[in-house]
Amino acid sequence: MSRWSHSDLKTLMAKASPLRSGDQLAGLAAQSAEESITARMALADQPLSRFLNEPLIAYEQDEVTRLIIDSHDMAAFAPISSLSVGGFRDWLLSDAVDGAVLAAVAPGVTPEMAAAVSKIMRNQDLILVAAKIRVATRFRSTVGLKGRLSSRLQPNHPTDDPSGILASMVDGLLLGSGDAVIGVNPASDNLQVLGGLVEMMADVIHRFEIPTQSCVLTHVTSSLALIEQGRPVDLVFQSIAGTEGANAAFGVNLNLLRDAQQAAQSLGRNPHGGQVMYFETGQGTALSSGAHHGVDQQTLEARAYGVARAFDPFLVNTVVGFIGPEYLFDGKQIIRAGLEDHFCGKLLGLPIGCDVCYTNHAEADQDDMDVLLTLLAAAGVNFIMGVPGADDIMLNYQSTSFHDTLYARRLLNLRPAPEFEAWLEAVGIADAQGLLRTPEPKHPLLQVLP
Repeated sequence: MSRWSHSDLKTLMAKASPLRSGDQLAGLAAQSAEESITARMALADQPLSRFLNEPLIAYEQDEVTRLIIDSHDMAAFAPISSLSVGGFRDWLLSDAVDGAVLAAVAPGVTPEMAAAVSKIMRNQDLILVAAKIRVATRFRSTVGLKGRLSSRLQPNHPTDDPSGILASMVDGLLLGSGDAVIGVNPASDNLQVLGGLVEMMADVIHRFEIPTQSCVLTHVTSSLALIEQGRPVDLVFQSIAGTEGANAAFGVNLNLLRDAQQAAQSLGRNPHGGQVMYFETGQGTALSSGAHHGVDQQTLEARAYGVARAFDPFLVNTVVGFIGPEYLFDGKQIIRAGLEDHFCGKLLGLPIGCDVCYTNHAEADQDDMDVLLTLLAAAGVNFIMGVPGADDIMLNYQSTSFHDTLYARRLLNLRPAPEFEAWLEAVGIADAQGLLRTPEPKHPLLQVLP
């Protein structure tokens, strides 16, 4: 272990990270199991305070680093300021530390601290600690409460055909999906098409008084344009990453995100205040854009959560296996990454969900996704995706279906968001016990289909 005694944090973090193909691609991964274990042992001995004094990416070079350091809450950090990374792990697992304690300390935990402690934790540790933490957010529905599992209804269509999108929406709603958001990934960036989708979803939500919210997952500048047109935009979406350069590759920076947040808040569509942002992330993003600065991909993912929490988002999710096997090679790596992401997000105080997914060229299958879904549901994940048949025909990847949400709810006695659950019963989709009914042929929702 002495070989790591004088290592910089960036190198130590990379070598201690559980093996994944993205770090191998970047030339950062440990070369052997022995190297990995000794690096983890050395990392466990590092004081948490070192992360405040040794930025992995220079303060002068990166606005994400500046955000993390400038927003750090020393008072919240005080209860853990004397701990090492290993001591932090023991503290997190202690029965004396509950969700209220973790919520209070969250502003004092930097993304790098969260990433470091996750690297020395087993999967069961990641699950157990995350399960202590509840981060609830409110729009028309309340997402993230204890005993609840929400879903994003994802009715994508390869040509943005409104009839196809509407059919998927009705399918998902009749199967109890959509309480987190009805969110469409558009194939087009044409503002007229995007505006039509926003209007259509808003009309369905208003007409049937559905306690949910909508989002067209287009670039933030398009959302700004739609807001300027007076369109009924509920949530503003943007993919984000953990470095300034990677965010620039997405065409965004912190100031642009602030402008979008303020524009969406000005519409006043959230009856409970300012939670109007929806962010998506994923390990490997910074490496894929050549903006990783020699930092391992899991630590950069945690830094993306540092960006997200600055904007008090309604929803955040990691699209864990979407980028492909170049970054997460197989089911084992995807499962581990999903648990790490969820743990780090919750530890940092985020309302985090997960797109439990993989691409068809990864060494993974739906059984792997069943395992990750079950583990995340046990860990208290805020929401998952609801995709017709678990097969996204627009983005060409495999995710979770409406029935997968039902499976997790039934298995672990979880329920939808309370407002949405009451609506399902009121309109005859579910009974008082939450069990789905077979809809009558003349059910009003079915009448909106062409």
